[in-house]
Amino acid sequence: MIELRNVNKWYGDYHALVDVSETIPSGEVVVVCGPSGSGKSTLIRTMNRLEEIQSGQILLNGRDVHGRDQDLNALRAGIGFVFQQFNLFPHLTVLENCTLAAIKLGKMTPAQARERAMALLERVGLAHKAEAIPSQLSGGQQQRVAIARALTLQPPILLLDEPTSALDPEMVGEVLLVMRDLARDGMTMVCVTHEMGFAREVADRVIFMDQGAVLERAKPQDFFTRPQHPRTQKFLADIRSPFETNTP
Repeated sequence: MIELRNVNKWYGDYHALVDVSETIPSGEVVVVCGPSGSGKSTLIRTMNRLEEIQSGQILLNGRDVHGRDQDLNALRAGIGFVFQQFNLFPHLTVLENCTLAAIKLGKMTPAQARERAMALLERVGLAHKAEAIPSQLSGGQQQRVAIARALTLQPPILLLDEPTSALDPEMVGEVLLVMRDLARDGMTMVCVTHEMGFAREVADRVIFMDQGAVLERAKPQDFFTRPQHPRTQKFLADIRSPFETNTP
């Protein structure tokens, strides 16, 4: 599904991604974690070219994401992306937020887009809010709408960049529940998150980053009980309750 080959990214003199190589097969749920500034969000944003890379290669189903001839609209139409800050259009209704890209990029008719969007809003428990505008929703509801919007074009992969970090604690669980259900249905997901309970329960693999480099990759059981890298060991030791989860 996704292959990263010796990916490097700089911001000026700062080396944000250092020779990152990973393969993420179809159907796998990967959680990317690490301290702030470790390169997690930069990494996930290079996968749909929200951030450019300076060297290396990122392949999505064999297509070079950063190829010069790449059609960005077509590329991003095939990659669902959920942002930390929701990024819903404030002047559009929930339904309009979910159908806009499907009509403009996905070449669905308005009726097809509406049917697809309503099915997804039903799935995330918000069909009854279809005519509301974002300001009328809680943060948790807005993020669930953002997930539905990301899925409207039926992308084969969903990228989530710290999807719960902007939420009040009591709203985190409702978003994690939707993510857990998607994972159980076989959705390929790459999620940057600090929710270690979600990582332990849902992830097929956990990737730990620090200073732009991948220092450890392991199945959750091994990651949490037998971390190998000293930096990973310190990271987990510094977390107050590493196995605590907000997921209901």
